[in-house]
Amino acid sequence: MASSGPPRVKNKAPAPIQITAEQILRESYSRQEPPIAPPKQKIADLEELHEYQGRKRKYYEDQLRGNRLKMGEWMNYAAWELQQNEFARARSVFERALDVDGACVPLWLRYIESEIKTRNINHARNLFDRAVTVLPRVDNMWFKYVYMEETLGNIAGTRQVFERWMAWEPAEAAWFAYIKFETRYQEYGRVRAIYERFTLVHPEPKYWIRWARFEEEFGTSDNVREVFSMAIDALGDEFMDEKLFIAYARYETKMREYERARVIYKYALDRMPRSKSATLYSHYTAFEKQFGEKEGIEDVVLSKRRVRYEESVTAQPKNYDAWFDYVRLEESAGDVERVRDVYERAIAQLPPSQEKRHWRRYIYLWLEYALWEELETKDFDRARAIWKACLRLIPHKKFTFAKVWLGYAHFEVRRLNLDAARKNLGMALGMCPKDKLFKGYIELELSLREFDRVRTLYEKFLEHDASSCYAWIKYAELERMLGDMDRARAIYEIAVEQEVLDMPELLWKSWIDMEVEEEEWERARGLYERLLCRTGHVKVWISFAEFEVSVPGEGQEGQEEEEEEEEEVEVERPATEEAKENARAVFKRALEHLRERDLKEDRVILLEAWKSFESAHGTEQSLKDVETKMPKIIKKRRAVGDGSFEEYFDYLFPDEEERKGNMFGLLARAQKWKEEMARKAAEKEKEQQDA
Repeated sequence: MASSGPPRVKNKAPAPIQITAEQILRESYSRQEPPIAPPKQKIADLEELHEYQGRKRKYYEDQLRGNRLKMGEWMNYAAWELQQNEFARARSVFERALDVDGACVPLWLRYIESEIKTRNINHARNLFDRAVTVLPRVDNMWFKYVYMEETLGNIAGTRQVFERWMAWEPAEAAWFAYIKFETRYQEYGRVRAIYERFTLVHPEPKYWIRWARFEEEFGTSDNVREVFSMAIDALGDEFMDEKLFIAYARYETKMREYERARVIYKYALDRMPRSKSATLYSHYTAFEKQFGEKEGIEDVVLSKRRVRYEESVTAQPKNYDAWFDYVRLEESAGDVERVRDVYERAIAQLPPSQEKRHWRRYIYLWLEYALWEELETKDFDRARAIWKACLRLIPHKKFTFAKVWLGYAHFEVRRLNLDAARKNLGMALGMCPKDKLFKGYIELELSLREFDRVRTLYEKFLEHDASSCYAWIKYAELERMLGDMDRARAIYEIAVEQEVLDMPELLWKSWIDMEVEEEEWERARGLYERLLCRTGHVKVWISFAEFEVSVPGEGQEGQEEEEEEEEEVEVERPATEEAKENARAVFKRALEHLRERDLKEDRVILLEAWKSFESAHGTEQSLKDVETKMPKIIKKRRAVGDGSFEEYFDYLFPDEEERKGNMFGLLARAQKWKEEMARKAAEKEKEQQDA
């Protein structure tokens, strides 16, 4: 039974000739039959004409009887009558349509256009009068009315129509049309009168500016100034706009009346709020830059930015970045009293809470204030008072700022008052000891070469925080710098015996580097061994191997010293065979150590380092031996908590592969023995059945 679905396409390969959708559409369009055109009717005599007209009129009347509100049908009816030159009938149709809907603007316009086309001007004028009486707010009707009168050359009639139109206080376009009309006929006095009425109806600054431009083109400078003065008086403070003052000042600048322009700018800036006069400020600044003196320009810029910053700090008094910008502005101006006033107002804005994150930006105001008093005004007593006031303000029991304590101490050092500086830092360490305070105090005493005080400070530092590897390292470096190596080693010994250290790896590295620099190779080797007893990290093993290869032979030490005396350029010495063997021994120990702990990734890192070592210092055979120890990367699967499996990559080392191969051979022999035993049991059972 055949299936009812669409036939299956056996050959789904593309056709050799491809047809696009565009070709299909073009072919269908070219083959379509032409539409059936209605027969053309030829009228032979007057009787047939009357019959055709009657039939057409009956059609239109039937259509209008069905829907009298369809204005398009009325206009088509009237247009057909006009084609038949039946003007009276066309007027009748239009009048009947106006009785139905007298507010239809397209109907009025079509009626008027038909009268104008047939040159019945008086009829058209009467229709315009009727239309603007019925629809006085339709500007299109008025525009066509005045256009017709002006085209006919009836200037007085056009002006009369405009006056009737202006009595209704229309939109701006109507006034502009009236102004352009009077300007075309050079009736400038009438234009001024129109502008006076226009600005009363539409009192906007841009129209006053347009009037001023007219006076600038066709009037005198007194007329322009009078217009601007009238505009300022009429608008008042409430409706004032910066554009009016900008236009007024630009006019005075064009007339080279720079003092007048400056007075206008200042008058406007005093009267208008900052939010409405941003552009005015910009123009005033540009004016002063072009026509003013240097002091005037700077005053304008400073006053402009000062107002901006005042608004910013008034709106957000806790915005310390705005205070910093304000202070920079006043410092650039050079007015000391103003700078102090801004600083005092800024530091009076205390942070909202006793949390250090809220004080971080605020405290820099005090620092900048004290430094400014010291460096710029040279008022050292005032600067000292600022430092002390800042220290009294900070809640040291909750948090402190080491930069303030150190800043005050350095100020006293610059004033050669070391006792006050030490007293201040000692009080800081007693109230709120911090690592940064210890470091700053130690750096200060080091610069003064007070090494006994530095030792005392390091001891206090370590009493405060015995886990700080930085303190132990710097203390040991100090003793080494002073030439007391035994004391430096003792410090390192005490340090490594501490139970808690923040960065023990840096401590061990520093100790080992010291012994290497002193060429104490056995001591350094002993330190590596002690470190490996504590941690078997792969990086320690690699560092140990690199150390072994860098140890010079017995005859290289003296030779190296002679070369250093002759040349200051560092020359890399070749590694001895003994050093290479020692390094290989370290690599082998490390590989065995990591293999016992099954640290595969660390073994790979170690082998890569060993391979790099053999590439640089070994032979082809030694390099090949290391490459044979490199693992293979294999893909495995492991179970996940939800019962599914995931794939991961693992390393398979050669020794593991050999061990697994032996295990697989044993299992295979066991499986073969089991199959042999099963076969023998089956044969024995078959023999019993046959017997």
